Amino acid sequence: MTPTDLRSDTVTRPTPAMREAMAKAEVGDDVYAEDPTINRLQELAAHRTGKEAALLVPSGTMGNLASILAHCQRGDEVMLGDKSHTILYEAGGISALGGIVSRQLPNQPDGSLLLSDLEAGLRGPDSHFPPSRLICLENTHNRCGGAYQTPAYFKQVSDFAHAHSLKVHLDGARIFNASVAQNVDVKEFAQHVDSLTFCLSKGLAAPVGSLICGTREFIQRVHRQRKILGGGMRQAGIIAAAGIVALDTMIERLSEDHARARALAERLGKTRGLVVDMGGPATNMIFLSLADSVPLSAKEVADQMKVRGVLIGVVGARQFRLVAHYEVDDASLEKTISAFQEVVG
Repeated sequence: MTPTDLRSDTVTRPTPAMREAMAKAEVGDDVYAEDPTINRLQELAAHRTGKEAALLVPSGTMGNLASILAHCQRGDEVMLGDKSHTILYEAGGISALGGIVSRQLPNQPDGSLLLSDLEAGLRGPDSHFPPSRLICLENTHNRCGGAYQTPAYFKQVSDFAHAHSLKVHLDGARIFNASVAQNVDVKEFAQHVDSLTFCLSKGLAAPVGSLICGTREFIQRVHRQRKILGGGMRQAGIIAAAGIVALDTMIERLSEDHARARALAERLGKTRGLVVDMGGPATNMIFLSLADSVPLSAKEVADQMKVRGVLIGVVGARQFRLVAHYEVDDASLEKTISAFQEVVG
């Protein structure tokens, strides 16, 4: 029996339409820019975000790293949140490979950075300091419960950054979740940032790949960074074909994931032994903690849930993350609720 897998929206398998497109994909050598399917995907990504150009990379981590390397020189400083994916889950690549200093500012509950903190963190023209070069934002924000920020907030940060000759990069791994949740076109966010990445392999359910979007000149610089990082691919139109289907067919249905996350959170919040964190899901993520009355650890609960055919993510000693995606249906919710009730209820 296939388990209900709520560990992440990265566990999604390609849809039948994606598999068919992959099998029929026209391919060429992308290092020579001769893969027509990749070229088509990159044009589609640029159009979707309102940017001049886009570049396919294997992962979101590479997308963020290549973008930051293209914006900054060694010894430059980037301001970003202390709960950002780049800081917590990308292996320190900007420092290890780029010699770039991180100035970590406190993320607010919705994942935003206070303008007052950005202003206080801004380095002056002093040779003792690493020069401030870049601000990195994240939307939706993973470790802030899948919360989102608004286009108005992005404009505020952009105006501040550009007034101080800084660039703005957006880790938009789940930017389409933020877009659907607010019924706002992705271009409304993208217009206020100098570059952004988004993932095909999370809620959009493609098997692999992320896109970097920006000006043509920026994408040329990112292309070189991708080469340095070993991200040049050959007949990768097979991957791109699934990405095209994802962008054409999987965005609007993200609202279903959001609705199921809310429904699951409401039911679990009424389950003895569980506490829904962060005020409930803003998009497709639910963060749960064990009540003090539960003697088990989060890992012990997860192990018992696995026996019952439900996989959940452990993110703390007594905390879980559950993520809704297109393979999670109403029956999956009932199965999850029953399993939790058996284990901790």
